[in-house]
Amino acid sequence: MPRHYVPHTASATTRRTFLRKGLTLAAAAPMIIATHRVFADENIRIEQPNIGTAGAVWRTLLDKGITSARLPAQWVGGDPGQSQVQLLAGAIDVGFFGPIGAAETDLRGKDVVIFAPGLINHGSWIVKGNSSIKTPYDLKGKRIATQPETTETYRQARLAAGLVGLDLRRDYQMIFGPPTANLALFERGDVDAVITIEPISTRLIANGAKEIARVRDQWHQGTNDARPLFLGGQGCTRAWFDRNRAAAQTLSKLYVEANQQIRARPQILGDLYKLLGAPSNDQKVIDLLIKRMPEIYATEWSPSVKGDADRILNMAVKDGVLRSKPSSPILEIL
Repeated sequence: MPRHYVPHTASATTRRTFLRKGLTLAAAAPMIIATHRVFADENIRIEQPNIGTAGAVWRTLLDKGITSARLPAQWVGGDPGQSQVQLLAGAIDVGFFGPIGAAETDLRGKDVVIFAPGLINHGSWIVKGNSSIKTPYDLKGKRIATQPETTETYRQARLAAGLVGLDLRRDYQMIFGPPTANLALFERGDVDAVITIEPISTRLIANGAKEIARVRDQWHQGTNDARPLFLGGQGCTRAWFDRNRAAAQTLSKLYVEANQQIRARPQILGDLYKLLGAPSNDQKVIDLLIKRMPEIYATEWSPSVKGDADRILNMAVKDGVLRSKPSSPILEIL
């Protein structure tokens, strides 16, 4: 069993104590954890993913010390989807990057590297439960809300759809916005479908909506590649990486172990349901989070993942999403 996490069979009092401590850590002001000095910079400013996103649970797991190697970390919140801007502006040292976003940033002259795992693609095509729509092909000409065109989520959805004969730009009336705004459009009936992400898709399905396709399944179908569709991981500037290779290696290990904890003990997501935006009185949503979400947390960080990212970039260049591939690698496997 993974170390340091309270087992599900522990007493209710023990679990409540753990959760109070864990959620207090997640909600508290930025904290610095004392440890031995394995880094050049004084502390590592890490993006704090927003509550209601899949990454929101990472801080609690990393702060609990799931491995003996712990780092001084200052967790920095920000606007949703702005981690790349914050990182390039110097407000944070580490933030979430996808391979296409990292490559595009490198091509603009801002060298970025992804050095730790994050998430496997978790985009879903969702329609209302009473809809007659059964496949994405049935949606041609209709209104679909999804994330902005500059996001990794949309770009990978566009690439995967193209592999199965669909063009998001020509076949549909696309409406772009943040996930919460898209959710409101969907619930009001202003759009016919959403291409959305976890945990929003799970919450919708638990409340009666239908998932008619998954982006990663379209990718597998179109490429005949059974490897996971890598959405993104923890990134930094090349300059920070070169100064802090030991810290980057340790932080990579921490994220691997955090994701392994979730895979081995899915109940963790049930315990931390508030961080995932689930209401406390909706056990159906919580149960479905436990069932659906563990598989999206990436536990592999190896040269094979580097190959996965390279295939995504090749497809992005072929499809015109990227003008070319950067000369330097966007992933570093320490």
